[in-house]
Amino acid sequence: MGRAPVNGKRSPPPPPPPGRCHFWLPNKRRYCANSSLPSSQFCGNHLPESASGAGRRVPCPVDPSHTVLEENLEAHVGKCPLKKHVAALAAQPYYSKGINSGGGETGRGVTSAEKRAAVYRLTEDEFQGLIGKIRSVHAAAAVVMRESYLITDACDKWMGGQVDRKVPYQEKHVVQQASIVGNMEAFGLLWRGGTEVVDRESAAVSDHQAVVEFGAGRGYLTQVLVDCYGIRNVFLVERRSYKLKADRSLRQNEDVTLERLRIDIEDLKLHGIEALRGLQFLAIGKHLCGPATDMTMTCCLPESYDQTGGHGKHSLRGLALATCCHHLCQWKHYANKSFLSGLGITEEEFHAMTWFSSWAVDGDHSSSDSSAGVEETSSEIREKPDQEAIGIERIIRSIPAVERASLGFMCKDIIDTGRLLWLAQKGLAADLVSYVPSNISPENHLLIAKCTS
Repeated sequence: MGRAPVNGKRSPPPPPPPGRCHFWLPNKRRYCANSSLPSSQFCGNHLPESASGAGRRVPCPVDPSHTVLEENLEAHVGKCPLKKHVAALAAQPYYSKGINSGGGETGRGVTSAEKRAAVYRLTEDEFQGLIGKIRSVHAAAAVVMRESYLITDACDKWMGGQVDRKVPYQEKHVVQQASIVGNMEAFGLLWRGGTEVVDRESAAVSDHQAVVEFGAGRGYLTQVLVDCYGIRNVFLVERRSYKLKADRSLRQNEDVTLERLRIDIEDLKLHGIEALRGLQFLAIGKHLCGPATDMTMTCCLPESYDQTGGHGKHSLRGLALATCCHHLCQWKHYANKSFLSGLGITEEEFHAMTWFSSWAVDGDHSSSDSSAGVEETSSEIREKPDQEAIGIERIIRSIPAVERASLGFMCKDIIDTGRLLWLAQKGLAADLVSYVPSNISPENHLLIAKCTS
């Protein structure tokens, strides 16, 4: 399979607009939208602690994604916008804290910085031994993925751009979505779509079939299934709030029943969703980041799962999950720890592998800035070791970019092979394919499985 690292250089941020906060948001690739304070280049939220009059900022205990002044913390907690949502969510029958966390293990995950620090603490012999073990395990156990770039005629509407122009249309994403559903059709998870080929029998089946999209984001993978395959019952699972969602277009379709669940996959109890009862469903996800793939599999196939009777009041038909961001994976969430343990891979080595996996999409993961989105990640490749780098860091930077990328792909292959085997152990017919060329997306692994009874 043709794989190439992303070798471009990340361009510096443009100058901030006049009067705007100078704080750069790397994930959004723009500056903060707030106005700067009269006495500073930054707004009140991003005022550096070193600035005159700036107080200490601490994470909000309700929603750690934002910070508040420590002196205002008590007052803020009482009015944090997320507080009402958290309280309402806890009362829902489909909410169960940590139900899909994997083995009931508690505690925060290991950060990328901690993974990097652990690798840098290795001796040269330990580092070279780990690299050798990864190569050996990959050769002995990793599945050889076949290329399966499939675009069916049913997706002509989307491939031709013949969609509502209010819908954000990006060709590279549509190509990925179309190949995911093309593989689903080829694997027997979907009936042939298109208005001209949907007969009464398949339409009747659609009434009792649902799609649950995990990590749905704006929901456009589901939109493709609705438009091209006549899916009528839709559930979108996403913990974040998004603008420009597909929901508006989907709700305008009178034949479609839509429910969006704003919840972390880790806490989702499927049999608690009232509207899903009595339906067969497909679990889908495009670019499920890190442990979200493992949590989705655990959510759909808990320990009590029985293929013959489904799980309580609903029935899984199959899954199609495009994996992503393996560098975020955590041992405590990983579905198939026994697979790795059987190969002699320890928890510490697993976390090192996840850190190495970023090299597949980022030529220089030794950079502290290499946490950008997988589609844009492109830190400068350093073919020669920095004079300031020492020890393992110096060795890593001396490894040619192509070799680093190859090792990163090996780590991703091993992680996804374990997931594939876990699905097979649950009794599903499963496959792991490369669903788009790497020049469209280097994150091109698709786990696909169907129930056999």
